[in-house]
Amino acid sequence: MKQKRALVVFVLLGLLISMVGCGGSKTSNTPEKTSKENPAVVQMDAQKATLMVDVQWLKDNLDKVDVIDARVEKDYTNGHIPGAVNATWQSLCDMQGKPGEVGWGVALPQEELAAKIGALGISGEKPVIVYAQPPGWGEEGCVLWMLKMAGIKDAKMLDGGYAVWQTAGNETSKDVVKATAVPFKIDNVDESLTASTDFINKNLGKIRIVDSRSEKEYKGATDYGEARGGHLPGAINIPFESMFNQDNTLKDFDQLSQIFQDAGLKPGDEIVTYCTAGIRSGYMALVMRAAGYENARNYDESFYEWAGNKSLKVEK
Repeated sequence: MKQKRALVVFVLLGLLISMVGCGGSKTSNTPEKTSKENPAVVQMDAQKATLMVDVQWLKDNLDKVDVIDARVEKDYTNGHIPGAVNATWQSLCDMQGKPGEVGWGVALPQEELAAKIGALGISGEKPVIVYAQPPGWGEEGCVLWMLKMAGIKDAKMLDGGYAVWQTAGNETSKDVVKATAVPFKIDNVDESLTASTDFINKNLGKIRIVDSRSEKEYKGATDYGEARGGHLPGAINIPFESMFNQDNTLKDFDQLSQIFQDAGLKPGDEIVTYCTAGIRSGYMALVMRAAGYENARNYDESFYEWAGNKSLKVEK
């Protein structure tokens, strides 16, 4: 009799432990994806990996890639990833004139852009990794967008940027890297990545326009010297920062796709993204393309130029 009672207690105890274990597993809505080799290592979403690398990958491959630090010079000189060259988005753009003037802040013409990229020591023969400090203004995404326009296909961003590199305890450097210029040629600029003011104006009502600025900017704030407040006609608002986790890494693509779907977008739509100067929107256009929205383009001139042209309508 005592043996039977002991057996019953043992079975009940086993069931209790099993129930507690199952209950614990159900507390997570999005289970972590772990490596078979090392269950402690969380694996990057497959779609995300087409656009991003994580800190461990970059650490393991640092000697096999070209690295661009897209932050401002002051941040770069205070510490950066060893071997990284400093190149802000402005260094690859036409900065003559002032915001709102035609052509201000847009990617350099083909030959000039090629020369700038070559001056960074980038030939396109090795993978290129760009980083900054997200969310920020999306500087690394804007630089990556221009590299893609220049035909460099094997180029990605560091997920989480410099802060995540530091948090992981990796080596940093204050040595300013002076790149050795190499020949670089752009055969054809990928025009499918960009949209002009004229293109948008002629296709209003036919394309989906996405304003990647904050809700405050979308509704009319002019905090950055815009000529007028408001947004492009028919534009929907998907704030740039909504694409990031609390640790400033990019959200997984099932979450990102849901954000785009909730905004009413479909993968086959002809989409144009914009912001104030085409920086945040350049990042968003690349994310959308990686998420399956292959017709996403960045409006390089963005709201600065649109608002500065009084013949173009804005809405609030």
